[in-house]
Amino acid sequence: MRHDPNLPLAARIRACSICAQKFAATATHHAPRPVVWFRPGARILIAGQAPGARVHESGRPFDDRSGVRLREWLGMDESEFYDADRVAVVPMAFCFPGYDARGADLPPPPICAQTWHGQVMEELRDLRLLVLIGAHAQRWHLGVRTPLTETVAGWRDHAPRVFPLPHPSWRNTAWLKKNPWFERDLLPVLKGRVREVLDD
Repeated sequence: MRHDPNLPLAARIRACSICAQKFAATATHHAPRPVVWFRPGARILIAGQAPGARVHESGRPFDDRSGVRLREWLGMDESEFYDADRVAVVPMAFCFPGYDARGADLPPPPICAQTWHGQVMEELRDLRLLVLIGAHAQRWHLGVRTPLTETVAGWRDHAPRVFPLPHPSWRNTAWLKKNPWFERDLLPVLKGRVREVLDD
């Protein structure tokens, strides 16, 4: 697939259909719908895995129960979170990857990050806080290969500019109960940093 180099980067990503055949072969048989939510000048980066089925339908990132929990973790309301002039949401794949035959989420196709991520980060030159959600984002941005719990437990090594987080999915409630230090120690510092960056 060829991309018109004269179009703005966000428009080129929205027109991307490089994974069309891959998505058509999934259990969901869906077409690409890149969910693009960033503008140059953003101060906070939310880097996740990939949109889910509900976000695929709405076209708005974290427009689901995971988003409710994530905004609670960040101490942000919806108006702040969806202010694209201040907050960029850049997952490792811009499209919903689909489900496998058992109904499980497929991983983000690596070709998406290989094609677009470096270009996006070049545009986001004013970032002061990176929130890395899940192992895929942590591997790309931090270059780590450690298990997610180990990476998140080492959050002090990366703060105050970078905070690695687990996915806010409600499926991770058991993880949160098993790791009470996350809500007790990490989240208050993260919320304080979010306020510093947004209110400065």
